[in-house]
Amino acid sequence: MSPGTAQPSPAPCAARQVNAFTVDVEDYFHVAALSSVISRDSWATREYRVEANTERLLALLAERQVHGTFFVLGWVAGRSPGLVRRIAQAGHEIACHGFSHQLVYRQSPPEFREETTRAKACLEDIIGQAVLGYRAASFSVTRASLWALDVLIDLGFRYDSSIFPIRHHRYGLPGATPEPNRLSAPSGRTLVEFPMSAAKFLGVQVPVSGGGYFRILPYWLTHAGLRQIERRGRPFTFYLHPWEVDPGQPRIRAGAFSRFRHYTNLERCESRLRRLLADFSFSSMREALRGRGLLSA
Repeated sequence: MSPGTAQPSPAPCAARQVNAFTVDVEDYFHVAALSSVISRDSWATREYRVEANTERLLALLAERQVHGTFFVLGWVAGRSPGLVRRIAQAGHEIACHGFSHQLVYRQSPPEFREETTRAKACLEDIIGQAVLGYRAASFSVTRASLWALDVLIDLGFRYDSSIFPIRHHRYGLPGATPEPNRLSAPSGRTLVEFPMSAAKFLGVQVPVSGGGYFRILPYWLTHAGLRQIERRGRPFTFYLHPWEVDPGQPRIRAGAFSRFRHYTNLERCESRLRRLLADFSFSSMREALRGRGLLSA
């Protein structure tokens, strides 16, 4: 990164390694890949499936005795406060995914501050405790929106998980530190960052954090990439959306590429997830960062 932008510092070398399992709690009609054909005005009239799909994930995690971090969209929390409480009561960490799934770099700083304040307050009112973590819609903290880190610090967040150290047409911060670290915001203040995970194959950074990459790429590639990260002494973060275990969701007419990204292998995702939970050890993002000495109790 160039001087004057976010400068990461390494994590303590004696850190204990714990991988983070995370869920971005949003419905199928919230996703950026379908935003060109689904207006926000129509959200309230769409078939609402996020509660049942999240319960499905909760049951699977309980079966495997895994506790994770659920980054809940404020729009979902406002409609389903009972779901948020059930997630917390099951022992999972509640974190913030913004309010209306807008890309950060398409918002002004005041808009981002208002939306994020609203979402954080909604979640904290529901669970009765502080929300420490934040993840931007579509990992949209990029070089153009590093100012958002200062807003997160102002609002009392302790960590962020929005930076993807890859090149992508919608997100990514190539060259960003690939492991959990303390990141300097433009103001010079710091915030803990748990970046999304990528592994190197033939010199190319390949995303192996989950989501569409997990569904579309062969399982062996995800497995090999995550093992590669572990062998280097780094924890990884894995993420999934509740709609990704829902092959019965409505099919939206969209462009061919958007349909490919959103619908490919929905019917295989849950079985792959079961394999992943058997092959790796996971905890919440909060616990993973505590294990690295980056977050106090």
